[in-house]
Amino acid sequence: MTAPLHNTVTGRSSPEEKVALFGSLFRGRDDVYARRFESATSGRAGYQPACANEWVRGVCNKPKTRCALCGQRKFIPVTTETVRWHLSGADDRGHPFVMGIYPLLSDEHCHFVAADFDRANWREDVGAVVQTCADLKLPVAVERSRSGKGAHLWWFFSEPLSGRLAREFASWVLTETLECRPEVGLDSYDRLFPNQDTVPKGGFGNLIALPLQK
Repeated sequence: MTAPLHNTVTGRSSPEEKVALFGSLFRGRDDVYARRFESATSGRAGYQPACANEWVRGVCNKPKTRCALCGQRKFIPVTTETVRWHLSGADDRGHPFVMGIYPLLSDEHCHFVAADFDRANWREDVGAVVQTCADLKLPVAVERSRSGKGAHLWWFFSEPLSGRLAREFASWVLTETLECRPEVGLDSYDRLFPNQDTVPKGGFGNLIALPLQK
């Protein structure tokens, strides 16, 4: 993906600069990404790795063969254009486009760690963690989830950290919040992204949907 920017990006910056800034922050594996799908028949929605061979006659055997078991998969890498599609909400063919990334890199490092809050009192819990970060002078970004019933907190690193260290850092911030504000409880906290310390054999680890779609 795009290298980090050193110049300030504002509302008056060019679309190219804004896309580059977004790509420099929300960085996961660059050799594969996930695309959101929604079945027109069942209404089921989810994410799966984007594949250049999907539905190619004589190559793709969906739905008979599951993608995870297919030997013909050809993953599509992350590019500036895919980031642009995500932010605009549509790909180059005009089809809806929402992108997810795999935070844990092949060397088991990551550029960020995110915490998911998604139960009834998420507002109070997120506010408490944000206050802890302010007290510790730790920059944190808050994103309201797609459903509107939760939020992600994002911590971005100036250089990649191991998945284990990144998760330990986020867990420490949550522990500090509980120690300073035990009345909060953090019951709405769900999990961290990445959710693993190491890349699972034959997989990519969990994915996280990118914010600011459309």
